[in-house]
Amino acid sequence: MFGGLREKLMAARQRLGGSIEAAVAKAETEEGAVPAPESPSPVAAPPQKSPSPPSTPSFVERVRVLITERELIVSENDLDEALSELEMTLLESDVALPATDAIIASVQKNLVGRHRKIGESVDALVVNALKGALLDVLGSGFDLKEYITKHERPVKILFTGVNGTGKTTTVAKIGYYLKKEGFTVVIGAGDTYRAGAIEQISVHAERIGIKVIQHQEGADPSAVLFDAVQYAQSHKLDVVLADTAGRFHNKANLMSQLEKIKRVMKPDLVVYVDEAVAGNDAVTRAFEFDKTVGADAVVLTKADMDSRGGAAISIAHTIGKPLMFLGVGQAYDDILPFEPAKVVDELLDCGT
Repeated sequence: MFGGLREKLMAARQRLGGSIEAAVAKAETEEGAVPAPESPSPVAAPPQKSPSPPSTPSFVERVRVLITERELIVSENDLDEALSELEMTLLESDVALPATDAIIASVQKNLVGRHRKIGESVDALVVNALKGALLDVLGSGFDLKEYITKHERPVKILFTGVNGTGKTTTVAKIGYYLKKEGFTVVIGAGDTYRAGAIEQISVHAERIGIKVIQHQEGADPSAVLFDAVQYAQSHKLDVVLADTAGRFHNKANLMSQLEKIKRVMKPDLVVYVDEAVAGNDAVTRAFEFDKTVGADAVVLTKADMDSRGGAAISIAHTIGKPLMFLGVGQAYDDILPFEPAKVVDELLDCGT
């Protein structure tokens, strides 16, 4: 997952490290130059009485100061080319410009002007700067299990998104995930207009052993989802997962219908679903959906097919909403809770 971006970030990590190593070598060369002694005066000055001189530092103290406490200040010029290459790496990996700018600014802030002690690992310095920048952009993620545990049941989750991005399959995968975690779930078949959509979610629900509430094709989706909530309340279930018709962000009437669903269902969470492989198109659509109907979290499907990896980074930063899950395959258990720290460690090859 994210193989292409990982390789490029590793190259950027090495380039940044090389730039700092070069600055270290230059600084140590300049500091090691011994100035020529001054010429003695032709006439020696008469000796003067003075207080006893202070005790000179011991050999051990002098070595400690030289090796441990001497510092190198990394300058902007030292990193200029390496940061430019990092910027191009991110942009070529479909990381949106605002997210790229934020990452570069963070890395620069953490490296330029940094007091780097001699003996401190340059690679650790670079990795910590990159890790901090990526974590700032990705945010903290969204722990759905924790959310459900801490909120009044049933927790009502409304799934929105664009046609063909795997939203209905994602609903089934999350239902399967929650059932394995010990939660009771019902699915509302709110995609009532797409031919075969009700049958599709019903087949998924039967396979994973979850009840589905459905009406006939063409029914008002608000009524279907209202009934799903009523069923969950009467049977004391933990979660309602509400599927909806895929909507294009530029279809005003469909967006208006989604707003009606929100008014009737009163969801606790609105989750936007899109494809990781859509890159910056996914970022644009997520922004428009959030602006129109709101979103609390994001699920990206086909993350296993996204060699660039930019969408995950871009969406989290651009709309300021956490990622909840990554879809990584076709099976029901091919969905991973999004954990930013693990993703960043994978991207930077940490801990291997």
